[in-house]
Amino acid sequence: MFETSSQSPASVKAVSEAIKEYVERLGPIWIEGEISELNERSGVMAFIRLRDPSHDMSLSVMCHKSVIAAAKPLPANARIVIHAKPTWYTKNGSLTLSAKEIRQVGVGELLARLEALKNLLASEGLFDFDRKIDLPLLPKKVGLICGRNTDAEKDVVENAKRRWPSVIFEIREVTVQGSAAVSEVSAALRELEADPDVDVIVITRGGGSFEDLLPFSDEGLVRLAASCATPIVSAIGHEKDSPLLDLVADFRASTPTDAAKHVVPDIVEEIEMIAGLQDRARRRLVNLIELESARITNFKDRPVMKDPHVIITSRAEIITALRDRSHRSFSSDVKLAKEELVQIKARVRALSPQATLDRGYSVVQLTTGEIARDASALKQGDVLRLRLAKGETNATVTTNSAKE
Repeated sequence: MFETSSQSPASVKAVSEAIKEYVERLGPIWIEGEISELNERSGVMAFIRLRDPSHDMSLSVMCHKSVIAAAKPLPANARIVIHAKPTWYTKNGSLTLSAKEIRQVGVGELLARLEALKNLLASEGLFDFDRKIDLPLLPKKVGLICGRNTDAEKDVVENAKRRWPSVIFEIREVTVQGSAAVSEVSAALRELEADPDVDVIVITRGGGSFEDLLPFSDEGLVRLAASCATPIVSAIGHEKDSPLLDLVADFRASTPTDAAKHVVPDIVEEIEMIAGLQDRARRRLVNLIELESARITNFKDRPVMKDPHVIITSRAEIITALRDRSHRSFSSDVKLAKEELVQIKARVRALSPQATLDRGYSVVQLTTGEIARDASALKQGDVLRLRLAKGETNATVTTNSAKE
C-alpha cells in the first residue's frame, strides 16, 4: 500500500504497476453473462461485450478467434460462461479480460435455475392468488408494453378496438428480446405504473424460443411486476410458454388476442346485455302495473265501494244484535237474582225470632235490653219488657217463685 501525500505523490508508472500486480493476483476466473456485442475483427483476435442484464453492467472480453470457433454456433444474446484471466496494461491503464474457453449455458441448467427462482418467489408469496388484482370492467386507458412494430401489438390493439372502439392505449415499444429487454421493459413498466390514467397494463410479445423468452423470467422484472398497484396482464409467447412473469401477473392471457378480450368488454355483448336488462325491467314493470290494476279492480268490486253505507248498516245490525243479546242476558240475570232473593228471604224469615213470636211465644227483656233467661235472677218489683208477635208491653215482677 502506497504512503502518499500531496508533497510526495506516487508516479503514474508506480500506480499502474501496483494495479497490475493486484489484478494479476486474482488469477483466471469463470464469469457468466449475455453476449451483447461480438466483434470478430480482421486478424486473429475477437472482442466480446459480456453483459449482466439483471444489473445493467458489462465487461469487455478479448479472445482468440479459435476460442469463438470452438463454442459456435453462438446465437445473438447467447448466455455463456467464460474462463478468462484479467490483464492490466500498464502503458494505457486499461483492464482486459482474456478468455481461454467459452461455454454456452445449457437449457437444462437454465431450467434448473428458473425452477429454483420460481420456488424462491413462490415461498415469498409472490404467486399467491390473494395478491391478484381484479381487472377493471372498462379502463380509462390501457398501457401496452410490446416490441417495436410487432404482430403482438397489432393483435392487442386491433382486437381491443374491435371489441370497444373508443378504447385508449398508452403504448411503450421496447426491446423484447436480448440483453436490453429487461431494462427497457422494466423502465416502461415503471412509467406506465406512475401514470394515474392507466388502469391496466398489458405486457406482450409473440412466440419465440426458450432463450428468447428468458428476459420475462428475470428476477428483477418479476419482482417489479409484483410490486405494481396497477393490474398487469401477461401475454408472453403462446399458451405452452410459461415465463415467471405469467405467474406473478394478475391475469395470464394465452395469446395477445386473448389479452385484448380480457382488458375491454365486447360492446356488442354489452349492448345485448343492456337490451336484455331493459326488456326484463319493462316486463317487470308491466307485470307490477297489471297486478296493481287488478287489485284496484277488486277493490272497486267490493260492496263497500258500491254502497259506502253498507259498512254502517252492517255494523248497526251487529250492534242491535249485541244490544238485544245483552238485554236478554241482563233480564235473565235479574230474574234469577229475584228468585234467589225470595228463597233467601224465606230462609231468613224461617230462622228469624219473629217466626217464634208468631207461634205465641214472647221475648222477656230487662230494662237494660238484656234478655231474661233465668227467673231466679229476677227480683220483686223488676220491670220487664215483653216483646210479643205484635207489639211490646211491660210487666212487673210480683213474686219470685223460681225453682231450681
